[in-house]
Amino acid sequence: MTYCIGILVREGLVMMADTRTNAGVDNISTYRKLRMMEHGPDRVILCASAGSLSVTQSALSRVALGVTMPDTGDKETLAEVPTVFRAAQLVGQALSDAKAEIDRVVKDDNVYTDATLLLAGSIGGRRPRLFLIYGAGNFIECQQDTPYLQIGEHKYGKPVLDRMLTYETPMSEAIKIALFSFSATVRSNLAVGLPIDLATIRTGVSDLETIHRIEADDDYYNELDSRWSNALRAAAAAIPLPQYASQPEQELKS
Repeated sequence: MTYCIGILVREGLVMMADTRTNAGVDNISTYRKLRMMEHGPDRVILCASAGSLSVTQSALSRVALGVTMPDTGDKETLAEVPTVFRAAQLVGQALSDAKAEIDRVVKDDNVYTDATLLLAGSIGGRRPRLFLIYGAGNFIECQQDTPYLQIGEHKYGKPVLDRMLTYETPMSEAIKIALFSFSATVRSNLAVGLPIDLATIRTGVSDLETIHRIEADDDYYNELDSRWSNALRAAAAAIPLPQYASQPEQELKS
């Protein structure tokens, strides 16, 4: 299991992914799940992956070699696509092909082959776009009303994003909120853990602004994690108890 977030705000794009992989409690390792798929003079395209490693590795290897697109019959690469939407179509086709091929090989072995991807980037100085690509190759695009997409073990970190994040949130604040979301997930699920990879793209600039790995000894993350826990406990203590919970004996008698 893993956890990956893509956040799209007015100022730009934030992507984060953990690096923990496991094949059982005694087989845990570190594996990069946030990758720069293309970086050229007029474009930058990022991809985060969750699910079957064999499927995602096969799909991304196909992307690197070029993908024959059914609508044109031509082999296309991320270095040539005119839009991030076309990049999502190309990567979706590669993921669908990879999953179908592996499913044919392991169909009688009950092998897990589900996989999802977050694909994001900017081409030609246009605003960044963010897509969630499913194993069948279909995808959805991130919109302003809900300016984030998640894959992997997302349920623990989602409430933080829903309460705190809007399209107008400054990008630096969005990074902090994403780390709150990761803090909640890491504390509640042993299958998600540090290091965390971070990448950002500023609106209007088709290039990486930040690429950074947050290690387990990162001072800022550890302070954030501690202060966030303390702030939650303090907020809970400051809220009065419900009236119906303050008189348990009367409640039982009635």
